[in-house]
Amino acid sequence: VIVVAKKGESQKVKNIVERLKKQGRREATEHTTMYHSWGTSSVIGNGPNYRMKKVRVMPGKTLSLQMHYHRSEHWIVLRGTAAVLRGEESMMVHENESVFIPQTTRHRLSNLGRIPLDIIEVQNGSYIEEDDVRYFE
Repeated sequence: VIVVAKKGESQKVKNIVERLKKQGRREATEHTTMYHSWGTSSVIGNGPNYRMKKVRVMPGKTLSLQMHYHRSEHWIVLRGTAAVLRGEESMMVHENESVFIPQTTRHRLSNLGRIPLDIIEVQNGSYIEEDDVRYFE
């Protein structure tokens, strides 16, 4: 959340945060954009049993090999080319293409290219919190 306030009124931000907390808004306790060693991820939408993120993977960067017990993921490539490991299968996913990652499937996303890789990630399942992850490396 971005707040613009008059000089000398910044203490009123506390009131806004309290109001967001009462409304149960996630923005009161966590950022919608996360910065990682490999790039960024921003929540762009969510609801019961789903979350959508825009993910940017910088050139030459790779995410950890991982899996999720309670959610699947659908990745749609907006820009660049994704190198994807899904189970034992390796594939390249290009702009305007997508790949589905079923729950409990080991997977990894890499950007082997020279431009940032931008994808939309749709998470779907009975539990979509960030602690539903098992890392293998």
